[in-house]
Amino acid sequence: MKRLVMASAACAALFVAPASAQVAEPRAVAERVAAAVEENFFDEQRAHEIAAEVRAAAGAGRYDVSDPGELASALTATLHPHDGHFRVEYRPPQPGGRARPQGGFGNDARSAYGIPSVTMYPGGIGVIDFRLLADFNPDDLAAKNAADAAFTIVHGSQALILDLRDCAGGSPTMVGYLVGHFVPEGANVYNTFHAREGEQQETPPEPPATGRRLETPLFVLISGRTGSACESVAYTLQSAGRATIVGEPSAGGANPGGLIPVGDNLAVFVSVATPINPITGRNWEGAGVQPDVSAPVAEALTRARTIALEAALRAPADDSAAREAQWALDSLRAESAAYPRNLRDYAGSYGARSVAIESNRLVLRRDRRPALVLLPLERDLFAVAGAAPLQRVHFERDARGRVSAITLALVDGQEFRDLRQN
Repeated sequence: MKRLVMASAACAALFVAPASAQVAEPRAVAERVAAAVEENFFDEQRAHEIAAEVRAAAGAGRYDVSDPGELASALTATLHPHDGHFRVEYRPPQPGGRARPQGGFGNDARSAYGIPSVTMYPGGIGVIDFRLLADFNPDDLAAKNAADAAFTIVHGSQALILDLRDCAGGSPTMVGYLVGHFVPEGANVYNTFHAREGEQQETPPEPPATGRRLETPLFVLISGRTGSACESVAYTLQSAGRATIVGEPSAGGANPGGLIPVGDNLAVFVSVATPINPITGRNWEGAGVQPDVSAPVAEALTRARTIALEAALRAPADDSAAREAQWALDSLRAESAAYPRNLRDYAGSYGARSVAIESNRLVLRRDRRPALVLLPLERDLFAVAGAAPLQRVHFERDARGRVSAITLALVDGQEFRDLRQN
C-alpha cells in the first residue's frame, strides 16, 4: 500500500489562470477526472456512483468552460460534497516551462518542518504550534528531529498544549509518532486505514526519542482550519481519553489520498483510504472533531492555559511550582479584569522606576527598558503582563491613605522596594 498523505482542502493552493490559458476539451478533462475517481477512490461502489455523476454533469454541459480555474471550481463543486478531500486544482506552469515544485507538507527547513514556534509559558505550560505534520522515513529523519527538538524544549512542562488550530494536514507517520508520546507502548488506539488494496495502521514507526508523557496533562487546540492528519491527532488522543480538546469543531476531512494529474495542468485529489478508530469504530469525516471545551478560536489558547494551570495547581511538583502556577493563573485571569477607577493614585516616580497612565492602563518604566503593563489583581496589587520571571507590584499607602511606596516582587521571593518621590 502506498504511503498515505492527509491534506485538508484548506491547504490547496489557488491560482488565477492567465488570460492565455485555455482548456481545449473540458469534457475530456472531466472524463479523466471521472476515471481517476472510479479507479482510485477507496469505496469502489461509491466511486462508480460519483464518476457517473461527473459524466452526467459533463454531458449536460456543466463543465463547458475554457478557463482552467473555472473548470477546476466546477468539478470541485460536484466532487467535494462526497468527500472532504475531493478537489480539482489548477497549477499553471512556471515561467520558462520549469516544473512547479511539489510541496511536501512543510518538509523543509525554511518552514521549520511545520513547527513555527515552541513556547514555555509561565507556570510551566508548554505549547507546540503545528501548522503541518511533516513526513519522515528512515532515509530522511529531518522532520522527526524537528519534532524531537520541540519536545525537548518543553520537557520540563507541568502541562502541554498542542496547538493545531492552523494545522491543515500532513503525514500519518507523524500522527502516529506524536500520539506515541502520550500513550503506553503497544496501546491499541491508532487508526487503521482501509483501502482497496489492503490496510495500513497509523502506529508510530519508533518510540518517542524524548520519552513518553503518560501523566502530563495534555490539551489540543482545534478550529475549522484543523484538517485531516491534524484532526487525526486530536481525534485519536480524544478517543483514547488522553487529551482535552479545546476550541471549535474541526474541518471534517478524514480520508487520505493524493493528487492525480488529469491534463491541462489540472489534478484531482482522490481519497484512497478511510481511517477507522479501534475505540470508536468510526472517524471524523464530515462532522469533524468536536471539542470537549468549546471556545472561540482566538480565545482557545488562553482557555487551555487556564485549565492547564488549574490542573497543575491540583498536583504541583513542589511549593515553588505551586507558587509559580498560582501567580501565572492570577496574571492570566487579570488580562480581562477591569482597572480600578483610582489609577491616578498610583502614577508617580519611585526611585529609578516610574508609573504612568497610558491608554487607560498603568505602565511601569525604568530607564530605557520597554514599558511593562500592570494588570489589576486586587486593591493596590498588580501583575506585570508578560514578565519573565513572573512579577507583581504592590503599592503601599500611608496613614492618610496616600500611595507612598512601591514593591516589585519576583516569583522566586526577591523584592525591590522604592519610596514615592512626588
